Amino acid sequence: MTVALMWEARAAEGRAAELLAWVREQRLDGERAPLRRETFAASGDRVLVITWWDAPLDADVPELPDPSPELAARPVHRWRFESLGAG
Repeated sequence: MTVALMWEARAAEGRAAELLAWVREQRLDGERAPLRRETFAASGDRVLVITWWDAPLDADVPELPDPSPELAARPVHRWRFESLGAG
């Protein structure tokens, strides 16, 4: 089974580049590594990170932390999705 974790934050005013750099520096500590990790940027100074894991939906897998309050305009949003396969 594959679970995808989505982590999304909106940068504080004028701090989008800093938030993106901070996200790229973050390591997922733990015994297992993700199958894949991608980082995205969007309008509104938003940064999205998706990690894919070989694990069930409710598995205890490492997640990205919250950035400092100075970097984020609001609390981080997190979601988990279970892969249903291609197509």
